[in-house]
Amino acid sequence: MSSGKTLRIAVLLGGPSAEREVSLSSGRECAAALRGEGYEVIELDAGPDLATRLQSEKPDVVFNALHGRWGEDGCVQGLLEWLRIPYTHSGVLASSLAMDKERTKAVYRNAGLPVVDSVLADKTLVEQQHVIAPPYVVKPNNEGSSVGIYIVHKGANGPPKLADTMPDTVMVETYAPGREMTVTVMADRALTVTDILTDGWYDYSAKYEAGGSRHVVPAKLPKDIFDACMRHALTAHRVLGCKGISRTDFRWDEARGLAGLILLETNTQPGMTPTSLSPEQAEHCGISFGALCRWLVEDASCNR
Repeated sequence: MSSGKTLRIAVLLGGPSAEREVSLSSGRECAAALRGEGYEVIELDAGPDLATRLQSEKPDVVFNALHGRWGEDGCVQGLLEWLRIPYTHSGVLASSLAMDKERTKAVYRNAGLPVVDSVLADKTLVEQQHVIAPPYVVKPNNEGSSVGIYIVHKGANGPPKLADTMPDTVMVETYAPGREMTVTVMADRALTVTDILTDGWYDYSAKYEAGGSRHVVPAKLPKDIFDACMRHALTAHRVLGCKGISRTDFRWDEARGLAGLILLETNTQPGMTPTSLSPEQAEHCGISFGALCRWLVEDASCNR
């Protein structure tokens, strides 16, 4: 998108999801970067009056810095399509599809991408019995940022007790051991592979708290593994119909070689905080944070 005038950008942040605080941090960082790039920027905390506020503010482009449900599952994208306001990142279908982990896996499988087995099960049943053999992971089917993750180890005495905030239907998937890695895709280009080092599970605090994890960029991997991660992330971006940037997460069991590499999920709204992975990968490729935010604005559109 280009224009002779100074574009007015509405940065959507906050919102009502479980990832509100992450979104506030992402949105503020992006708003500051966009101001540094010369745009006129307003910050809108996405609430029930969002449509009214957008009609009042009349932005040229919406920069979507929302995370979690409503912000990256196709809901706000549908609203922006209705209002005919160009917006960043993926459109309605890709956002909705990628937020549904089980349907994402079906798309992966159809494209020949490696995944572990999983089932959707009633929360009450999961608390009563092992619905698959341990070790396994229990997670919401439609949340991100490692919100609501339970690991049931081999030899566990019984099934997990889940928090009341967990949805009625949850995903139960075979635990994939090994290293945690991720690849950002920017349009039709996979940037690089990051190896994520933590003292335990890469959970919410490890992702967003200072010192919660260490990132090796680029990851020190055998060439076939590195190349497979890059290739698989680009394929995932394409087959899900993503636009702008996406980030695909992997686990790799070194003992099994290439057979030990599996895809976990694709995030259509990667975090844009000081500790986030996608800006770090872009920086490694010579793309500053401001330039990345500017590129997303220039890439914004409707009809996706």
